[in-house]
Formats: sequence, C-alpha cells, structure tokens
Amino acid sequence: MRFTDSGGDGIPVLLTHGAGMDASTWDAQAAALAADGHRVVVWDLRGHGASTLDPRRRFTAADALDDLAALLDAVGAERAVLVGHSLGGNLSQAFAHAHPDRVAGLVVVDATWSAGPLTGLERFGLTISTPVMGMFPAGSLARTMARASAVTPAAIARAEEVLARMPRRRFLDVFGATTSLLDPDPARRTPVPLALIRGERDRTGNIATAMPRWAQAEGVAERVMPDAGHLVSWDAPDATTRELRDILAGWGVR
Repeated sequence: MRFTDSGGDGIPVLLTHGAGMDASTWDAQAAALAADGHRVVVWDLRGHGASTLDPRRRFTAADALDDLAALLDAVGAERAVLVGHSLGGNLSQAFAHAHPDRVAGLVVVDATWSAGPLTGLERFGLTISTPVMGMFPAGSLARTMARASAVTPAAIARAEEVLARMPRRRFLDVFGATTSLLDPDPARRTPVPLALIRGERDRTGNIATAMPRWAQAEGVAERVMPDAGHLVSWDAPDATTRELRDILAGWGVR
C-alpha cells in the first residue's frame, strides 16, 4: 500500500481519494497543509495508483476499511482527522462510526450521506448504476466519468488520465463498493466533529440533494464551492484548501 507521511507531531490529517482516482487528488491541499505545519498522510487505496491488489481478490469496502485502520497503525497514529472525497468520504463515514475513538474529526468532500434516507427512485438508480456502467465500452468509461466529475478543462483531462489507468472490471467493483457503504438510518448522527464540502455543480448521484439534508440534520454548515464539480479539489483547489484550513483551525487541530 503506497502512502506518504509528512511527519511531525500532532494529530495527522489523513486524506482519502475517491473511486478510480489516487492520492494526486489531494496534491494541492496536502502540500498546503504540510506547509502550515500539519502532519499529513495521503494514500492510494488498494488497486488504485501505486497500491497493489491481489489478482485473486476483488475490491471490497470491508478490505478498504481494514486498510485504513492498518494505515493508522503503520504511521503510529492513535487518532486522525479523516478527510475523504467521494468513495473516500463514504469509507471515512463508516470508519468514524465503527471507530469513533480513532477519529478526531470527519471532513466529507463531495460524498453522499451514507445514513441518509433514499427515495424509491434513488434506490432504483443504485440498483442499475453498476450494470449501466458495465455497458460502456472500455475506452469511453474513463472519458464519461471524467466529464461527469469535473467542470474545468484541466481537471477533466487530468481525471480522464487517472481513471483510464484502472481496468473496467476493477472500476465496477470499486463503484459497487461505494454503494455497499450506504446504510439508511436518518436518526444516526456522526459521533465526531463533522464538516461538509461540496462543489456547487456536483451532479453525481444524489450528493447535491443529500448533503444539504445531512447538514441540516447534523446542525453543521455546508461549504459549497462555486463553479466546481464533483472533483472540487481540482476544479477549485485554492478554495478547497482555504476551507480545510478553516475547518482544522476551528477544531483546534495543530
């Protein structure tokens, strides 16, 4: 498993990317937070980027959650602030609920509310989403997903390049793992400090409607980045960095 640790004292800020992406999702934010003196840990999920995946195994959310715990152990961190984008946001939610003693704060970036209620139409969409993706020709899936995820030309091109590195079969497994993390229970509340960030033009899944409901239910502010899509850290890198700095300062994380 490939990861980088900027080192230093204090509570680490652990950044987790989304489905089909890699640690480069956080390049700008990781560099800025490390320059501020934060200890920053960034990793590639198994089967993503430079992290390997046993060819006899398929990607599962359960394995990814075990990896997250192992990563905290590997860097000697009892607790960390978890920052997760998309799939990384859903993994971080699940980890925070299972291991609140290991999480100093949770920042969810362009990911849906895992415990949020689902309409009948949303449930139907989840049921057919993976089979529909499987119908895309291998050469066009990365291009389609990149254009759905980012809005600026530079971010679209960069996303397509990264997404194209993953075999289609693996991507479908990864996407399925994302949906497996959804566990509707609207009465459940996050057991650690929570912050929510979303691109104003994010149209993936139900994020644009679920995150405002989640913010209201939890009594937190939803931080919406203007003119940014799902890949907010690339569409609006400076604004995303400012929000992360503000969140960490508000929590007293040093």
